[in-house]
Amino acid sequence: MLRTDRARPRAGRPTLPAPPTEPVETPHGVRLEQLITGAGDPVTVFAHGLASDISGTRPLGSGVPGRRVFFHFRGHGRSDAPPGPWSFADLAADLRAVADRCGATRALGVSMGAAALCRLLAETPDRFERIVLYLPAPLSGPRPRAAGERFERLLAALRSGHAAEIAEAVEPEIPPSARDTPAGWSHLRRRVDQLQSDGLAEQLGTLWDEPAVPDDEALRRFRGRALIIGCAGDPVHPLDVARRLADLFPHAELDIHDRPAVLWNDRATLRDSISGFLRA
Repeated sequence: MLRTDRARPRAGRPTLPAPPTEPVETPHGVRLEQLITGAGDPVTVFAHGLASDISGTRPLGSGVPGRRVFFHFRGHGRSDAPPGPWSFADLAADLRAVADRCGATRALGVSMGAAALCRLLAETPDRFERIVLYLPAPLSGPRPRAAGERFERLLAALRSGHAAEIAEAVEPEIPPSARDTPAGWSHLRRRVDQLQSDGLAEQLGTLWDEPAVPDDEALRRFRGRALIIGCAGDPVHPLDVARRLADLFPHAELDIHDRPAVLWNDRATLRDSISGFLRA
């Protein structure tokens, strides 16, 4: 199901109960879906990737101390989908609104969410004390061809409305070694159910019409600590992007994994790295 307006999503097939989320109002008038777990300080906000969701981002918060604030960008989940076109300035506004509302001092961004976080920091470099950029998306220029093709296949499958086509479009998220495992089937069913239930806004296709960050040299003004996580051999998230960001941020650590699908193939190490960095 494609989302082209602010209508609330229809219900999908029954699934296991999910943690309760809540709609939150923002200063720019876009209502966003939010989930808070944990308690106390520090507060960390988590920004998901393109066509992903809160459930897909939550494993990255395992072991992170304090409150963990997850949300859906516009056009995802049960967040609003205002008229487009949209840009990374819009996503940065979504992220800023959630972070300001909960008083977050730390942030983690995945792919598109990492690019939105960089846009926010280019505008206000003192907004966070610590950040994690996991498999960051390019900040300028065209997206990798594999990324654009994957997104277009997903949109086409949603237009069809057929669960089998949606499953086929989602399957590349799962490494071949896990596709016939209980974890692989569980992930596939959850993603198909979520996309059938909540849909995805076509306006997301305009995001890369302009650079996520017009001048990435502005990121050198960030004085907090940064952890950049890249992966060799990932056709959607070029390692050069992670290396460039590690060079731009004055106080950055670069963590490179050697196998794609890091969350599947090296989950424990990844979570330990993130939680250790955000715990400091």
